[in-house]
Amino acid sequence: HGAPHAAPQGAGLAAAIQKYRETPTGQRWTPQNAQLIRVDLAMGQTPVLARQGSMVMYQGKVEFGYKGAGFTGRIVGNATGQEMQLMRCTGRGQVFLAENSAHLHPIELQGDGICVSAENVLAFDESLHQEVRRIEGHGIPGGALFTMLFQGTGTVVVKTQGIPVVLPVTPTTFADCNAVVAWSAASQVILSSQVRLRRNAYPGHSGETVNLQFRGAPGNFIVVQPYEV
Repeated sequence: HGAPHAAPQGAGLAAAIQKYRETPTGQRWTPQNAQLIRVDLAMGQTPVLARQGSMVMYQGKVEFGYKGAGFTGRIVGNATGQEMQLMRCTGRGQVFLAENSAHLHPIELQGDGICVSAENVLAFDESLHQEVRRIEGHGIPGGALFTMLFQGTGTVVVKTQGIPVVLPVTPTTFADCNAVVAWSAASQVILSSQVRLRRNAYPGHSGETVNLQFRGAPGNFIVVQPYEV
């Protein structure tokens, strides 16, 4: 067949695809658009742990391994009751990650920490220290909300339904347990039951739902998405 030839391209086609071309940078994590992110594994030589099934494309030499039990293995999702399974990406290539057109937000930690709802974690550098925390309470779907505390140096990619808002923590800050995405690691979280008729309430259901109340010194924050189950 010989050497490949350059594909002929008319001006109309070239113009149509130009705005969707890959975004080049010299950074490890690069958003390609609001819903797709690329990680260059060759930069930093650090493996990435990503939600299984989130890889949409990769280039170069990349190996995918599946973690077993122990945290890196699995976390039970609070709304679905299903396990969150992670894949370990290693090598020197680039991996493109996405999930159901969710909005993606890379957060670079430099010695600080953040808590993220497990359901909102898409991927993170293996260099980060991570710890699974369980918030239990009557009214939480599945009986518990699983969160992950990330600390150290590296990037965690958070996914949201829609564009989130970041709010300062005040003495009267409450959030629906399904709408809250993340919060500063120094914030204190308290369960607060409120009687509210849920959209999916059914006969025999009390209609009670659980809000999370946040407390903390000035500088603490929460991240909320415009979505709740």
